Amino acid sequence: MPYDFTRLDERCVNAIRVLGIDMIEKSKSGHPGAAMALAPAAYLLYSRFLKHNPKNPDWLNRDRFILSCGHVSVLLYSTLHLSGYSISLDDLKNFRQWRSIAAGHPEQGLAPGVETTSGPLGQGCAASVGMAIAETHLADRFNTRDHTVVDHHTWVLCSDGDMMEGVSHEAASLAGHLRLGKLIWIYDDNRVTIDGPTSISLSDDTDKRFEACGWHVQSVQDVNDLPLLAQAMSRAKNETQRPSLIRVRTHIGFGAPNKQDRSAAHGSPLGSDETKATKIAYGWDSDEPFHIPTEISNHCLQAISRGEQAEIDWLATLKQWRTANPLLASEWDRTLLGDLPDNWDRDIPLFPPDEKGSGTRISSWKILNAIAPHIPELIGGSADLAASVKSNMTKCRDFSAENRGGRNLHFGIREHAMAAILNGVSLHRGLRPFGSTFLVFSDYMRPSIRLAALMKLPVIYIWSHDAINIGEDGPTHQPVEHLAALRSIPGLTIIRPADANETVAAWRVIIKSRSGPVGLILTRQNAPTLSETMGKSEQGVAHGAYILSEPEGDGDLDAIIIATGYEVHLALAAQKKMQDHGTSVRVVSMPSWELFDLQSKDYRERVLPPNTRKLAIEAGVEQGWWKYVGDKGDVLCLNRFGASAPESVVYKKLGFHVDRVIGKITKT
Repeated sequence: MPYDFTRLDERCVNAIRVLGIDMIEKSKSGHPGAAMALAPAAYLLYSRFLKHNPKNPDWLNRDRFILSCGHVSVLLYSTLHLSGYSISLDDLKNFRQWRSIAAGHPEQGLAPGVETTSGPLGQGCAASVGMAIAETHLADRFNTRDHTVVDHHTWVLCSDGDMMEGVSHEAASLAGHLRLGKLIWIYDDNRVTIDGPTSISLSDDTDKRFEACGWHVQSVQDVNDLPLLAQAMSRAKNETQRPSLIRVRTHIGFGAPNKQDRSAAHGSPLGSDETKATKIAYGWDSDEPFHIPTEISNHCLQAISRGEQAEIDWLATLKQWRTANPLLASEWDRTLLGDLPDNWDRDIPLFPPDEKGSGTRISSWKILNAIAPHIPELIGGSADLAASVKSNMTKCRDFSAENRGGRNLHFGIREHAMAAILNGVSLHRGLRPFGSTFLVFSDYMRPSIRLAALMKLPVIYIWSHDAINIGEDGPTHQPVEHLAALRSIPGLTIIRPADANETVAAWRVIIKSRSGPVGLILTRQNAPTLSETMGKSEQGVAHGAYILSEPEGDGDLDAIIIATGYEVHLALAAQKKMQDHGTSVRVVSMPSWELFDLQSKDYRERVLPPNTRKLAIEAGVEQGWWKYVGDKGDVLCLNRFGASAPESVVYKKLGFHVDRVIGKITKT
């Protein structure tokens, strides 16, 4: 279809540019270059292509837009402001300042219209794949032959830096394999990085790479050619069988006489003289900062009426759909509200005492498969380790290009992309995602985990093979520092259950919680199922720590052993032997530091009295444990890497045996 553009459209593009320049000049920091280059793409999206309602930024059937190159945040804020979102000129003037909604990089939950927190390059690209997966899955679940209630695109602006980051390669490969036809990336090919031209480190043929991954690829040689760019966007929207990449040639710092196409335009203000010269080059009619002519403002604000009408039309369809499909509509409402189905936990198994027990990964798998049929929004999978981590939902189909209704996601050996895709699925709304791998590989996921915590996304991580007990695979696969590293992330809850019943309790806590991401830490080796946890574990895990076993008799308490996961069984064995020798020891199971820290001081001191000697046991580095044992306490931890040998040998040789526990407790 033909697109007619006028001088007014060009002036609107320049309005986005000058607002970004003025924001950065006022704050004395920011990244003007790419914002100046990409303004035509942002303008076209928000004025012609993006289905959005500035007066209702959270409208469910809106198109999602992700600025993956988050350093170009002024481009997004300026465009949102001009389009009628609740971002005022004062907000723009407060760019990068304390408590400003216009943060240095876009933060989800601050400024309206920001779909995801972005900044670490490549994260937005991968999150967009999760959003596209969510759209196709929900469309399969809720759309009917007569009514379409889920139907939208996911658009991304990404940079050379995004293209270089490995996570974007992982995500692009999976998106092409899944044939996510409503996913469109616009690649800012400005050929400049901070250190110089991209040629110093990059010689990829990006078009061929994406074609090889199964993408529909187009090239636009000048971003300022609005008709040509519009035609490419239109073709991308019409391509339904493949995700689309539009590579757009741009010029960083476009219009700046002394900084265009130079690294100097990337990450610092233009300066007053260059700003003035740039505005002259644009033919801008005022030197006054933040000045937007009424004609431009009125034209851009037409996005409001278009968006409101689009939502009105959708609401009419939704009303008809509700009338025709009352049961489906009830599920729609429940899912979007985040409510759980009635009796979702009715099939969770009971685990009687069993000295042999099983790996908590096995218990977790049984629980997952007991709840999955009753929680249809639960969707997830593994980075090629479902059989080892035990994370496949046996009564659910696989999600694929041919089967959008499947709930088992196969991420391939792509841990980083998996974690970022989970963020996108969660951000979309309507689904509860989980991802699984070995605990040692959580390192590959960390940037995305951190963003999930920052955004308070209720993503579930299932991490198994949790310590040195995996034995012969050796130190490369034996996590020792990972629990401490994960616990250091604010807002991430870690739960390491001791047995099958604590694993039940952990899943109950996870499913009921929506306050942020949770990591479930599981064993490969068998863990005895304890009679002591029966009747205690649900509230105990919910409280983070609880008194698992008290000493016999009414005498004074000599010491407390605190342990997590498999080490709880070592603590109980030591307690029994010390009891036989007249030493009175309490065992506290502490599956979650984070949940324990949320409890009242009274509860915490009842479980861990301040003046009682304490020993913490965990087969990982000791970092953080001194908070709970105090200056007079001690730790039995592992401040070294593991070794390759049978699991029982490794465990004992590295000091995890009853005699060492007793020695630690009884030392003077």
